[in-house]
Amino acid sequence: MKLARVLFVALGAQFLTQNACKSQSPEPGPSPATAAPEPQHKTFGARLSPGELVSLAQVVKSPETYGDRVITVEGHVRRACTRKGCWMEMAEGADENLQGCRVTFKDYGFFVPTDSAGAKARVQGLLKVKKVEAPTVSHLEEEGAKFPNKAADGSAQELRLVANGVELWR
Repeated sequence: MKLARVLFVALGAQFLTQNACKSQSPEPGPSPATAAPEPQHKTFGARLSPGELVSLAQVVKSPETYGDRVITVEGHVRRACTRKGCWMEMAEGADENLQGCRVTFKDYGFFVPTDSAGAKARVQGLLKVKKVEAPTVSHLEEEGAKFPNKAADGSAQELRLVANGVELWR
């Protein structure tokens, strides 16, 4: 038994010695200081389910096609509630002329950071076209919201995505 153990150790040492110089070092990658940082995705609410990603521009253009069903969209966060983070406004980009949609959070069950404006977002939720009454319009405007097409009575129609989950990154 001792002889077998000695032979095993000797053969193992010989193999390592013969093959040590033949192994190649991996290609050096970028150093941590020069590598581009990966964007930090933060999830709020439920994890997003796998599924088709729908263009936010297409949703805004034809909301009736996507209404009352769960969809996943990606876009730019133009604004977010400055008090609690209980809503955000998304569009294809930062341009104020692009039509966007308001994102609220299912059952008021989670919020996003109040400084979310400027982040990228992926949102999954139920799309609705909603009439927002004048007192709510006024309240949302106090929190930073914009309603470009308000009615004379102060109410507004808006495209709203009630989110189950949100991913944000910069």
